[in-house]
Amino acid sequence: MDFFRKNSGTGSKNQSSTPVRMKIILCVIFILFATLIGQLAYLQLDYGSRFKSEVQKSNSAVVSSQVPRGVMYDTKGRVLVGNKANNAITYTKSASTTSDQAYTVSNALSNYIKLSDEKPTEQQKADFYLANPQNSKPALAKLPKSIRDSQDQSLINEKLGEEVKKQGIKLTPKQKTAALIFNKISGAYTLSTIYLKNKNLTNTEIAQVGEHLSELPGVGIGTDWQRSYPNGSSIQSIIGSVSSEKSGLPSDNLQYYLTNGYSRNDRVGTSYLEQEYEPLLKGTKSTSKVTTKGNGDIQQTKTVYKGQAGASLILTLDAKYQKKVQADLKRVYSSALASGAAHYSNGAYAVAMNPKTGALLAIAGLNRDPKKNKVTENALGVINQSFVMGSAVKGATVGGGLINKAITPTNSTLPDTAIYLPGSPVKKSVYPIGTFSALDAETALEVSSNIYMMHLAMKWVHAKYVPKSYISMPRDSFDVLRRNFNMFGLGQKTGVDLPGEVAGIQGKSFNSKGNILSGSVLDLAYGNYDAYTPIQMVQYVSTVANGGYRMQPYVVQSVGKTGTDGKQIYIDYNKEPNVQQRIPWTPDELNIVQQGFYRVVHGTNSWGTAHPLKGVKPSVSGKTGTAQTYYYDPSKPHQKNAPELINSTFVGYAPSKNPDLAVAVVFPGLDPDGEGTYTLQVAKAMIQDYYSLHK
Repeated sequence: MDFFRKNSGTGSKNQSSTPVRMKIILCVIFILFATLIGQLAYLQLDYGSRFKSEVQKSNSAVVSSQVPRGVMYDTKGRVLVGNKANNAITYTKSASTTSDQAYTVSNALSNYIKLSDEKPTEQQKADFYLANPQNSKPALAKLPKSIRDSQDQSLINEKLGEEVKKQGIKLTPKQKTAALIFNKISGAYTLSTIYLKNKNLTNTEIAQVGEHLSELPGVGIGTDWQRSYPNGSSIQSIIGSVSSEKSGLPSDNLQYYLTNGYSRNDRVGTSYLEQEYEPLLKGTKSTSKVTTKGNGDIQQTKTVYKGQAGASLILTLDAKYQKKVQADLKRVYSSALASGAAHYSNGAYAVAMNPKTGALLAIAGLNRDPKKNKVTENALGVINQSFVMGSAVKGATVGGGLINKAITPTNSTLPDTAIYLPGSPVKKSVYPIGTFSALDAETALEVSSNIYMMHLAMKWVHAKYVPKSYISMPRDSFDVLRRNFNMFGLGQKTGVDLPGEVAGIQGKSFNSKGNILSGSVLDLAYGNYDAYTPIQMVQYVSTVANGGYRMQPYVVQSVGKTGTDGKQIYIDYNKEPNVQQRIPWTPDELNIVQQGFYRVVHGTNSWGTAHPLKGVKPSVSGKTGTAQTYYYDPSKPHQKNAPELINSTFVGYAPSKNPDLAVAVVFPGLDPDGEGTYTLQVAKAMIQDYYSLHK
């Protein structure tokens, strides 16, 4: 069997070559090991201390914290909204905080504080329950193997949560508190400081937490703040609201806030003045340098910048006058409800303004649900609710007719004959047909003649009219009248420094066939077509009062800083009155409108509409209005034969010469048979209250 072949030639040479190669390889290996050992020794001896310091080296990061929000004062320096300081239990999350540590701290802290005003959700209960390994391991074992072996940890957590929820988690009151604390700690950002409890913190809780701080890593005792309203909360509907730390940034504008340096749990203004002046009110956050050890634990926190509290706002509102106006409106509206005149009414509104500057002096409003008969305060309805105002706008109609030379101060007489359009009911005034054969502009305002305004509009736009048979109007007739009303501030936003203002509502100009609605043009002329806001009405009457300057309304008079004593205010900015437009009328044309408004109150004609204000001091000038409308039921948007209602209005100013107060009052949705003098009662109280406070 020749399994092996014999080597040919000399075998001694081949046998000696193998040991030589092995020796060379072993020698190389030895040299490499020796070099490695030498290098390790060198590093250990010469660089050991350096490496040790690198391991123990600390890192630092800059974190920011909120500062108190800016204070708002009334025009007399009274605090309308401030900040109430509260003791708080805080937690600063380190980079090394684990779920186990958060669980331990939560359980320990629940021994000393209670969160009885909050309730954990089922998800929060499940998260807390599973944070305990004694609970999570058995729950994990019950999951299907395919899920346990999954690399998707979020899926595993989701299934674990579903599993324990099925079992029904029952926690003691102390465990519920711990679950809430655990949720807050788990959701905190690294190195951020959050509030674990900042409301209703008792002295006992503070003392007990303080005694055990060494056992509660990351927990501290600090101060938080919340908005306070020392002069009543009625002003809050104007000031607006601030989000809570829990709700954080509004989701609909999240990206804007994040790009402007906000944190997700920052509190921001969410409505009205708080929202409009957010960049000023928020202040500048304090910054601290947080030093952490190599293992992520916080080593030191050092304040770098104390921050700057938010700017202070001084408003044009007088807190005492604001309260009185709100009370006046509520009192008179209650009497309208009691008499049955406001059965279908959805509220009432009143606003006062300085006609010389545009400064708003009081803003009051009531909203009512006719079905539930529930009345709530709604001051901002003054800028975001629109109503057909009726004859109160006739001053703008007469003013426009004079400016456009349809009438003149020396020749303003027009026939007072009713308007008969083909196929339509007669268009007339409140008083019987034939009461007057003709009227001049001043008398037409005094007796509130609808007929006069319709004849004026037809002459103004050059309409062609044959009673009972024919009327033809240019297609731009609505545009002509609306441009005039806009000039006085009616039908467009006033530019008030509050968010949410609306421009009003325009009625249709043409029918489905494209023909101009001629009858509606006439309705527009005497205020019974387009809808305006109460703030537009007070701007309009102020324009008449001050001689023709349309002033921009505003609420914030000054911006400044509150001194360290909490009393002294240092002004950085003062609002200057802004004239939006000057009415291009002559002194004689202006005098016609102002005299008409004076005669509405002080005239002798029995058809005068505001005689109850004749005895008010100082002297009042103004214009009433009544507009036909119908009750709208949101649950029956296409309701037929809806109840007929009226909107009752008044605009006026005082004193009649050189006025410094203008008012507008609106009572929408009154019973036609029970209009009464409600708007005049409110206006009278507003004027008397103002001058009793400004003697």
